Amino acid sequence: MVEFELTASMMCADYTNLAHEVQELDAGGIDSFHIDIMDGRFVPNFAMSLNDLMAIRSLTDKPLDVHLMVEHPVNTVEIFLRHLRPGDTVYIHPEAEYHPSTTLQKIINAGMVPGIAINPGTSVETVYEMLRIVKRVLVMSVNPGNAGQMFLPYVGEKIAKLLKIKDSMGVELYWDGACGADKIMTYAPQGVKGFVLGTTLLFGKGRPYRETLQKIRQLQFS
Repeated sequence: MVEFELTASMMCADYTNLAHEVQELDAGGIDSFHIDIMDGRFVPNFAMSLNDLMAIRSLTDKPLDVHLMVEHPVNTVEIFLRHLRPGDTVYIHPEAEYHPSTTLQKIINAGMVPGIAINPGTSVETVYEMLRIVKRVLVMSVNPGNAGQMFLPYVGEKIAKLLKIKDSMGVELYWDGACGADKIMTYAPQGVKGFVLGTTLLFGKGRPYRETLQKIRQLQFS
């Protein structure tokens, strides 16, 4: 049996009734909640905020995956850390930091799961040493900043490289961006641990989240 985790990209949720969205996803069986924090500088968009994170953290006991798409997160990461619970994941972008290991150490010291998110144009070789200190790698299959983008096929090569070294480095791989059922069926059996679900599979489908999530978990793997 192929096991994998599903996390909800909350920037795609209905913000006119956020509490209901969280409760329905929680009851429907989502594994965690993905929080995209954007500063309008590292990526050309503003998305979720500290207040959104605090609200979602108060509404569920499920883990949060906080994805900091911000410049120099070393300056602000502690603001977010103080509102999280031990075991929540915090991803930073090595591309956004002069000394990523310093920021990652702050995350570790706070009792959170340290992670890096890598853009489509970022090579495995440039983050290789950081794989020794992180627990999770969030592979962006689209350019970060906006929902609903098209999958960039060349990212598949990068995932293949990471799959070969993940066990020796002690990291888990997660997929973020344009995640359709075909991506789960291809990469979950190969060892990708989790998938961030947005508008491609989860949100805006006009049916209960429980039904959608059950359908995803019942995918048939050859």
